[in-house]
Amino acid sequence: MNLLFIIDPIERLDPGHDSSVAMMEAAQAMGHQVWITQADQLSVIQGQAWATARPVQLNHAELVEGRWVAPQPWFSLEDSRLLCLETVRAVFMRTDPPVTIPYLYATYILDAVDPAKTLVVNLPSGIRAANEKMYALQFTDVMPQTIVSQDKQVIRKFVEQHGAAVIKPLGGKAGEGILFITPDDRNFNSLIEISTLGRTPVMVQAYLPAAKEGDKRIILLNGEPIGAVNRVPTGKEFRGNMAVGGRAAQAQITDREHVICELVAPALRRDGLYFVGIDVIGGYLTEVNVTSPTGIREIDRLDGVRLGQRVIEWIEQQKPAQPVS
Repeated sequence: MNLLFIIDPIERLDPGHDSSVAMMEAAQAMGHQVWITQADQLSVIQGQAWATARPVQLNHAELVEGRWVAPQPWFSLEDSRLLCLETVRAVFMRTDPPVTIPYLYATYILDAVDPAKTLVVNLPSGIRAANEKMYALQFTDVMPQTIVSQDKQVIRKFVEQHGAAVIKPLGGKAGEGILFITPDDRNFNSLIEISTLGRTPVMVQAYLPAAKEGDKRIILLNGEPIGAVNRVPTGKEFRGNMAVGGRAAQAQITDREHVICELVAPALRRDGLYFVGIDVIGGYLTEVNVTSPTGIREIDRLDGVRLGQRVIEWIEQQKPAQPVS
C-alpha cells in the first residue's frame, strides 16, 4: 500500500529521534511505498485533495550500543509528482506545531479527503478541536489545578494559592516558553507580560514536585496505550522535554495511568485522534499531544519493541484505499 507523510523538511528530521521516521521505516520494511510532502504542498483540485509528493527510500537506523545510528545519507528521494490523496491508504499529518493559520488551512484541505477511501491520521477536524493544552481540560478530575487566563491578577492569585506554578503557552511545543514561577519572583509581572503579550491567554498549572522525577509520555493508538517513556530533567533544567535536554528513561504504565488512558480514550476515538501522546506527571494528566507526538524511538530503544510497526499494522487493518495508478 501507499502511505503519505506530511512532515517538515526531511533534512531537518532526526532519524534517531523522530517518530515520523520510525513509522516510515516500519512501513518500508513491511513492503509499503512511502511518500512525503509538506503542508505547503497541498492543494484542492476539482474538489479533491492533492499533494506534490515524492517517494522516499530510507536507510534504516540501527541500535548500536544503546543508541540509534543512521547511515549517511539516511534517505533518498525520487522525483516529485502530483498525487491524489484518495489514492493512498493513509495520510499522516505530522507537521510540527505551532498550529498557525497556514497549518489550519492545511487541515481544511485535508477535509477534502474522502474518509471512505483514505484514512487521515489524525483527523483534521480533531486536530483543530484539540489544542494540546486546552483539550486536557475535559478531564479536570485527573489534572493538576489549572487555569487559563491572560489577566495578571487572576494569575497572581492562582500562583499565590499554590505557592508555585508552571506557565505554558497554548501554542507551544517541546517545552518551548514554559516558565516556572513563584509569587515572590521579582520578575513576576514581567514574566506574565512576556508570556501573554497582554492579550494572549496562557495555561497556568500548579507545580507538581513529582516533575523532578520525570514527565511521562504515554503513546496511545486508537485510544489504547502501547508504550511509555519517562523524560527526566537534567542539570538545572526543570523541564523534562527531550528537546531541552531531558533524559529518556524506561517507564511502565501504572494502574493510575491506565485509568487516565481509559478516561481519555472515548474522546480521542470520537474526534479521530488515532495517534496521540499524553503527558503525565505524578499521576496527573498535563497535556494531550495530537499534532506530531514523539517518543517511539526512545520507547523502542529502551523496551526492545517496534511501535512504528504496530502503528502500520493497525493502518493495514483499516479500510483500504484505491491503488495509485
